[in-house]
Amino acid sequence: MSTDVSTCETNKLGCFRTNRGFAFRVWAPHATSVTVIGDFNNWDRNANPCVRDEGGNWYAEIEGVVVGQGYKFAITNNEKSWQRIDPRAKEVTNSVGHGIITEDEYDWQDDNFTMAAWNELIIYEMHVGSFNTVAGKAGTFQSCIDKLDYLVELGINAVELMPLAEFAGDFSWGYNPAHPFAIETAYGGVVGLKDFIRESHKRGIAVIVDVVYNHFGPSDLDLWQFDGWSENEKGGIYFFNDWRSSTPWGETRPDYGRQEVRQYIFDNALMWLEDFHADGLRYDMTLYIRAKDHDENNVIDEGFTLLQWINSEIATRYPGRITIAEDLQRNSKLTESTTHGGGGFDAQWDAAFVHPIREAITVVEDQHRSLASIKEAICSKYNHDVFERVIYTESHDEVANGRQRVVSEIDPSPEPNRYAIKRSTLGACLAMTSPGIPMLFQGQEFLREGWFDDSNPLDWKRAEKYSGIVALYRDLAALRLNRKSMSAGLSGQHVHVSRCDEESKILVMHRWKEHGPGDDVVVLFKLSEGPSENYRIGFPYDGIWKVLFNSDAEVYSGSMDGTELLQCLTEPEPLDGFEFSGQVAIGPYACVILGRAS
Repeated sequence: MSTDVSTCETNKLGCFRTNRGFAFRVWAPHATSVTVIGDFNNWDRNANPCVRDEGGNWYAEIEGVVVGQGYKFAITNNEKSWQRIDPRAKEVTNSVGHGIITEDEYDWQDDNFTMAAWNELIIYEMHVGSFNTVAGKAGTFQSCIDKLDYLVELGINAVELMPLAEFAGDFSWGYNPAHPFAIETAYGGVVGLKDFIRESHKRGIAVIVDVVYNHFGPSDLDLWQFDGWSENEKGGIYFFNDWRSSTPWGETRPDYGRQEVRQYIFDNALMWLEDFHADGLRYDMTLYIRAKDHDENNVIDEGFTLLQWINSEIATRYPGRITIAEDLQRNSKLTESTTHGGGGFDAQWDAAFVHPIREAITVVEDQHRSLASIKEAICSKYNHDVFERVIYTESHDEVANGRQRVVSEIDPSPEPNRYAIKRSTLGACLAMTSPGIPMLFQGQEFLREGWFDDSNPLDWKRAEKYSGIVALYRDLAALRLNRKSMSAGLSGQHVHVSRCDEESKILVMHRWKEHGPGDDVVVLFKLSEGPSENYRIGFPYDGIWKVLFNSDAEVYSGSMDGTELLQCLTEPEPLDGFEFSGQVAIGPYACVILGRAS
């Protein structure tokens, strides 16, 4: 594990207020001179020269500077000169403009929010620019605030925002950070983000921020050859200048071995929690931080120790905040504690769930649906903790890059057919009832079709058109959160798949937390055509088992078959390894959840 230490306040970098005005400090070890230029000195590069210290930082303190003014650093390296945006600017005019003096003061209105425990989280992945647009322009933090009450009603208690750092242009997924510390101007900048997080917290919604440290840019990147130095015609002081620079997104992998760059990324990670009150971080593709590529023989040890340092510091300073890795290599080391040599993440996106589940619900022929694969996906876990994984059927990656939303994978027409509706919601049922932290992707709950496109906003008319499907997701969330005190087992550590009937394509699982009425639930999934009535299954306890949810109910959609079951009274007839059994009914491509009433 790394022995990094945080930068002292006396060596604070960026632009910050002092008793006499504003100070400016920038790391540029190969520069021969640095000056600060801006609105406050008519952009005169001779007005405010900086003084260099032994560590390669340049410092100036300037009186008369006010919040809202623009500024840059003018850097000279021998005969060459250029202007650079402050690498730590929190706001810029745009990705190729200049930095803006910002103020840290903000009225958080006594925000002391605490996010839900991992076993009670329901995450909603959101792209600010396309979630709720206004007049054809990119969505903003304010337009997203306008939909927070909708998310509360849906049952969401955590949103995961796709990257917010300033990127080139106004439309982007966000995975091309040009200025890692600056908040995207088109979204509403610093104040806009603080407003969004404050208003989310008021409604009981945690905010997780997606961060990108496996590469920067690659375009509009002032960090590139920042002070004029580089080797092998590569990126200079912020980047690896050898074979380790190469990523699928360009030659822009940060130099995780250089202390100043480690501190830069560390400070950025902590910024979201300290300055913006974010409740956690989701790290983009950590595989490319800890290794050059999918060949894990090309290990980058410095990247892994950086992750350990950041995560252990977050756990110490901010207990209760969550860190999530997108690694997708099914590697339990990511969520192992740093004291045992692990990455220290709290959870990771689980490829062991999403890929077999999507395969099972999108394949055309029923006989090709593998219940054994579904069972393995349900029961998978890391380090003996089921909540070290985030489970889902849709994410920004799974519904783009050649793949589509689940409904469109099944039926590519704009209005999904019966199979697409039933099987996509069946996938949601699997994610919302299986052990793990469930996640939805924006619009999934009203059958958003096609593939994810940052310039193609959600059509909120579909939320009205498919209001029954929205209600289905809402009912699933209420059960997951045990709103009616009948389904605590869905937030428990324990699962047992008691039936895997490949002939009828029926899978049955038992979920529980501590056992007892209001805790144990039995969940049935049918992955084939035709209803199954008078179907006998085993139950862990005797008594009345009430139907808490039936995805085949016609109230959700006219595409449902309406196969009805209200309750099941068990009998002392052993089955499936249990002492009791009872007869149930389940419709085609459906999910039924039963809770122990007595």
